[in-house]
Amino acid sequence: MQPLDAALRFKPSLRRLLSLNDFDAAARRHLPHPLYAYVSGGVEDNLSREENLNAFQTLEFAPRVLRDVSRRTMATNLLGTCYQAPFGIGPMGISALVAYDGDNVMARAATAAGVPMVLSGASLTPLEEVAASSEGQAWFQAYLPGDEAQIRSMSARVHNAGLGTLVLTVDTAARANRENNIRAGFSTPLRPSLRLAWEGLTHPSWLTGTLGKTLLQRGMPHFENAGSGRGVPIISNEAVRQFNRDSLDWNHVAVMRECWRGRLVLKGVLHPEDAATAAKLGVDAIVVSNHGGRQLDGAVAPLKVLSSIRAATGSLPLIYDGGIRRGSDVLKALALGADFVLVARPFLYAAAVAGHAGVTHAISLLKEEVKRNMASLGLTSPGDAGPHILHNADFRPPSPLHRSC
Repeated sequence: MQPLDAALRFKPSLRRLLSLNDFDAAARRHLPHPLYAYVSGGVEDNLSREENLNAFQTLEFAPRVLRDVSRRTMATNLLGTCYQAPFGIGPMGISALVAYDGDNVMARAATAAGVPMVLSGASLTPLEEVAASSEGQAWFQAYLPGDEAQIRSMSARVHNAGLGTLVLTVDTAARANRENNIRAGFSTPLRPSLRLAWEGLTHPSWLTGTLGKTLLQRGMPHFENAGSGRGVPIISNEAVRQFNRDSLDWNHVAVMRECWRGRLVLKGVLHPEDAATAAKLGVDAIVVSNHGGRQLDGAVAPLKVLSSIRAATGSLPLIYDGGIRRGSDVLKALALGADFVLVARPFLYAAAVAGHAGVTHAISLLKEEVKRNMASLGLTSPGDAGPHILHNADFRPPSPLHRSC
């Protein structure tokens, strides 16, 4: 594949990275421990984070053979757009502190590969910049309070930036208890300390290539997309207050649906009744997610409720998020009723380790795994994936899904 070959020519060291998990190990070495802990960690005892990964291991394939799969394609239709694979890059906060210009790097790589990238509302890069980097193809994920005026102003800002898909995250009514961040020395706001200084000095490639370069060329990072205007610096004590969302309710979703005429996606749904309510309010898609195990420890792994949410929502597009590390994981999620999946941490690790080339390589690796596994399962397109590819699956979708372009 051309993108893979190009990435390897630019960064020969990428040849040693053979899977998304390899980027995790490389990022652990490259990043200061507090930053790596922030990206990799969940909350409290990490039960939900680990279960997101473990849930895939309980499913086994029942492959079919002697089928002509020579013309198989990964092209996937989602929300009126034909993507070149059934996955995209999920939203991650403070990416530009983990990888230099990380949001733009991932946006450009995703657009070149024909997949979507979702910019986080906790990002440090103005959404207008990322809109330009992605040629208008990026999605924007918003953290919004229960305030109609702010909902309308943010919707207008995203529209004016030229982005067509707005993702409202709804599973963050309270701040998560991220004890791992405290133990690792990471905090929001970011507080300079001797420990952080030592971590920087002992990770010189990150210190000069990410932090130093950012401060010299872009200045002190700010939360750029917390509202209709520029947010506070990452070191400001106001950083915590701007993300309070405990008054957000279904009435505000209705307001957003009324004022936002683009594609509206709700992220963070785990209960079938909530999914049905969202469908009635006219959202265009739902992201079945427990926030990567980063919000409520003990929240069910989204893979376990995917089929019940599919049954509750009919043909409403469902996007799966949580624990995807292999092409086999992508196909298992599709088999249980997802139309598409998002993958987050591994792509940020790839950006941290090798910038644009790293993200391009990571996307290519996952594409190749999906395509290879499709052949072994006897599939010619993602639209062919269903419960029949799983051993002893008892789920049947309520209506045919239309994923193919």
